[in-house]
This record gives sequence, structure tokens and C-alpha cells, in this order.
Amino acid sequence: MNTSLLVWIVLAPLLGSIASGLLYFYHIKKSKVSDIYFSLIGTITPFISFLITLSLFLRMLDEKIIFKQQLFTWLNVDKLNIEMAFLGDNLSIFMSMFVTFVGWLIHIYAVGYMKGDGGFGKFFAYFNLFLASMLILVLADNPIILFIGWEGVGVCSYLLIKFYYGKKENVLAANKAFIVNRVGDFGFLLGVVTLFFALGEVDLSFSSIEANLSNASDKLLVLSGVLLFIGAMGKSAQIPLYVWLPDAMAGPTPISALIHAATMVTAGIYMVARFHFLYSGIEEIGIFIAYIGAFSALLAAIIATRQTDIKKILAYSTMSQLGYMFIAVGLGFYSTGLFHVFTHAFFKAMLFMGAGGVIMALHHEQNIFKIAQHRASLPIIATTFLIGVIAISGIPPFSGFFSKDAILAAAFQEGQYLIWAIAMFTAFLTAFYMFRMYFIVFVAPNHHEADYVYTSKTITIPLLILAIGAIGAGFLNLPSVFGGNHFVDTWLGQLHSKHIHMDIVTEYVLMALSIIVAATGIMAAHSKYANFDVSKPENETGFIGNKFYIDEIYDSLFVQPTKALSTFIDKIVDEKIIDAFIMNSSIGFVNIGKKVAMIQNANVRFYAAFMLVGMTAVFIYLYITLGL
Repeated sequence: MNTSLLVWIVLAPLLGSIASGLLYFYHIKKSKVSDIYFSLIGTITPFISFLITLSLFLRMLDEKIIFKQQLFTWLNVDKLNIEMAFLGDNLSIFMSMFVTFVGWLIHIYAVGYMKGDGGFGKFFAYFNLFLASMLILVLADNPIILFIGWEGVGVCSYLLIKFYYGKKENVLAANKAFIVNRVGDFGFLLGVVTLFFALGEVDLSFSSIEANLSNASDKLLVLSGVLLFIGAMGKSAQIPLYVWLPDAMAGPTPISALIHAATMVTAGIYMVARFHFLYSGIEEIGIFIAYIGAFSALLAAIIATRQTDIKKILAYSTMSQLGYMFIAVGLGFYSTGLFHVFTHAFFKAMLFMGAGGVIMALHHEQNIFKIAQHRASLPIIATTFLIGVIAISGIPPFSGFFSKDAILAAAFQEGQYLIWAIAMFTAFLTAFYMFRMYFIVFVAPNHHEADYVYTSKTITIPLLILAIGAIGAGFLNLPSVFGGNHFVDTWLGQLHSKHIHMDIVTEYVLMALSIIVAATGIMAAHSKYANFDVSKPENETGFIGNKFYIDEIYDSLFVQPTKALSTFIDKIVDEKIIDAFIMNSSIGFVNIGKKVAMIQNANVRFYAAFMLVGMTAVFIYLYITLGL
């Protein structure tokens, strides 16, 4: 069904970004503009997007329809036809619903967090643009428009990570995120190109690609699937393109929350789900994706157990949870993976926002042991943070339990016992390092009397709303053993996702095991850290503390050789060879010119003699060649 509303889901935050940008320029060039105007623009426009998405969702519930909006033909060259078009099917509306809702709450939170900042208006211009780019990605009707949104979130993440560009480390972190993501993005683009040539002369809309997939060779489809997933590795921070994510914590906390909960890192999961018709037919790629997810989840969880920066712990937890999502979509359980994306958005946004509240109260201190030494009384933040920690640990009836347990059951059902075992051990580590963080920050005794710190309602209200989602979101897709409604599975039926089908006893046993594993992790954390002496903090030392030296290895294998090659090309090839050749040639031509110029001396006698010599040479040539 055609509608004009889809474009307004994107336009609302996009126009908000433009308005904030123009006001900010006026603010710095002409006269001061109150932060209230930036706040109103920054928060109302995402809310408009949410309301439009909600209205379309309610219509789809009643009428079972799919919305489309074609704006114009962007490119039509020979066999290549690209329409600027948006698609509002069950998958895109599902994603848009929580992207806009959670994004709106994070925007409200940002009003309180960024209050008084000199770049307040600029921040909201970037922030709105980030959300608009993610919505372009989600609502795109073809992979080229998806790629525009894909690159848009990459550019916005760069701008926001280095928002405080006065610090060198922030700029380096932004550069790292940008460069690593370009590696993945190049793979994504090659995958789209490969798919185009594999399909031949077809419209590049997703529906057309799916309809003509049988006409393509299996080898090209496999190649395209792998290349597309390389893009997902970069955006969703999976092995080996994950190293940018922890460093991205250099940006303000609201952007960390938006990146990790509702935008950017979930783009890879969405892309694989969008191309479900491609991956469902190639089992080998699916297994490869699942193993990448499993090992990424494990690696991130191990590293997180030794981190001391509160935001970096949460960053590694995001990488780990994304690994769970890739396990699900890799094994063909697309709705299960997206269900975890949905539940994760609530508790991860809440955790980051809670961490931001703690950081603000402690004057931007991020080391969990130093936070503990100067603990502030933050009852709402402490309570909501505990809810988030319980949810991500997979304790029922909190939302994370239902989505994570479904992924574990999926791996077991498919006979992927190694993946299941890795995921179970990762679940133990998750509960351990998350409660380690909670016990140190909020529970461990110290010698400092905690003073109550007032927290703005723009910070606490979004936390309380998200806490409701962290507790109750899991009930939208209850498993069969609980008489579940499987709402998410039903809504995403277009994906032809696999579902859990096992006997009740097995399912109960698997649930019990997951709860026991999580509880064991919590008890281990409680035993070590509930009464931890915070005056003797842990350090990021050793093999795990130094993140397996992966950054150093990458620096040795890729960064330094690239720099050395660049220096060689600059100093030797360019300067000593190319420039030297051009300069020497130029000097030679100049000297020849100077010699030739000596002929032009305005001496009639010289000209006559020169003519005589020339005529003599001609006569001699004719004499020799013609025998005259």
C-alpha cells in the first residue's frame, strides 16, 4: 500500500538536525540561542517519528498490509535501476518502533546530560542526524538506499565520538572507528555489486532480489553473502573488526547509549535478517556467522572480566550480546535474534544512561574502583542499574532471560553443541562481570559517607520507563512452555524463521541450566566483590587485562606496516623518484631552452651564417642521397 508517511519517519529527525544546525550557526555567529530551543527540537522530532511509526504499526495489526513509498528514480543507467524508495513491512516497522522510542528516550536523557555544554546545539544536530540515518537504513527498499543509511550512521558516529575533539585520544578513537568500519563497509559494497552481477538485469529492490535469487549461481551467492557479512562484522563489532567499539566510549554517554542500544551496532543484525532469503539457502554461511558470533561473545566476555572503565565494560557486554544475536540469525532463527535485539535495547540503554548518571555525579570519573571510593547516593540510578544487570544476566522473569534462553535453545536444537557450550559459558561470564561492576560501584564498603546527589528528571524518567521495558519486554514472546503468545515470532513471520520445537522436559532442563549458570556467576561475583576492599583496586594487567594484546597485534600487522609503506612512498617513491625525475627533467628542458634561446640574439650576421650552414647541410644531404 502506498503512503506518504514513511518518508516523514525519516524527515522528522532530519529536519530537526538541519534546524538545530542552523540555529547553532546563528548561536555562534550572531547572538546566543537558549538551550531550550535545541532541547525542544531535539526531543520532539524523534517523538514525531515514533508516533508515525506507531500509527503504521496499529494499521498493520488491523489490515495486514505492507507500506511502500517511491519518491523518485535516483539512477537509471543501462541495467542498473535504483529507486529512492522506502519500505514499511513487518521487519522495518518492528525495528523502527523501538529505534524511535528508545532513541527518543535517549534524546530526553541527553538534555539533562549535556546541560551547560558549549556545543549543546551542535550535539543535537548530530544526534538527530544519527537517528535519521538509522531510519533510512531500516526503511530502505533496496540495498543501495540501505547503504546510504549505513554510511550515514558511520559518519555520525565519527562526529559524535570525537565531539570533544580537544582531546587527542577522542580524535584517535573516532579515526579508529571510522577506518575499521570502512573495511567492513567496503565488503558490504562489494557484496551488493556481486549480487547485482549474479542476478543480472533486475530491479535492485529487496522483493525483486528475493524473486530472482534462483537465477543466480551458487558460487556468486556464497561470495555475496560472505562479503555482506563482512560489513556486518564492522558495524556490529564482531571478530575481527570489533576493536573500534571499546574506544568509541570516548564520546558523550548519550551517544554511547544510542550506538549500543538502538542504532549502528544493531545494523549488522538487521542487514542479515533483511537478506534472510539469501542466508537461508546457504547453510555454510549461516554456520560461519553463528561461530563468529559465539567466539565474539566469548572473547568480549573474557575481556570484560578485567576491565575497570564502567563504559568499556558495557561496551564489551554489547559486543558479547551481539554475538548471541548472530548465533541466532546464523542458525536461521531470525525472529529470535531480533527479539534479543529488542530486549537488549531496553536494558542496555538503561545501563549506559545509569552509568552516565554515576559518571556525572563523580565529576566524570569512569574507573569503577575510584567511583566506589567516592560513592554518591543515587537511589533511582542504583535501582534501575540493578534491574539492567539482572536482565542482561538472564534471570527470569526479566526480559533478557526469555530472549537469551531462546538463543541457547536454538543452538541446542540445531545440534550445534559447541556453540551452545560456548554460549552457556559466556552466560556465566556475563553474570559474573556485570555483577562485579554492580557490587563494586554500588555495594562494596568504603570509608566515604555517600552524599545524596540530585539527578535531573530528564535523566531519571527515561531510566524508569526503560526499566519497565527491561522487566516486561520479554513477555511479548513467551516460550510455549509458559503458554506463550509468540507475538514477535508471528509478527516477523515474513522472515520464515526457524522456531523452537522440543519436548517440554528438554526445554525445562535447558532453562534450569541457564538459570543455574547465571546464578553461579552472580554468586561468584558476590563472593569476591560484595565486600571488596576498594582501596586496593584491580588493574588492567596481564594477558586478559591487556585485551589479549589484539590492538598491539593489529598495530604491528596493519598500522605500522601501512605507515611504513606510506612513508616509503612519500619519501622515496614520490620525493626521490617521481619528484626528482620531474625536477631533473624540468631543469634539463630549461637548460636546453636557454641554449636554444642563444640563437635568438638579433645579430643579422649570425642569422646569415646560420642560414648558410643550414643550406650547406641540405646540399650535402642531397648530394649523398641522390648522387647529384
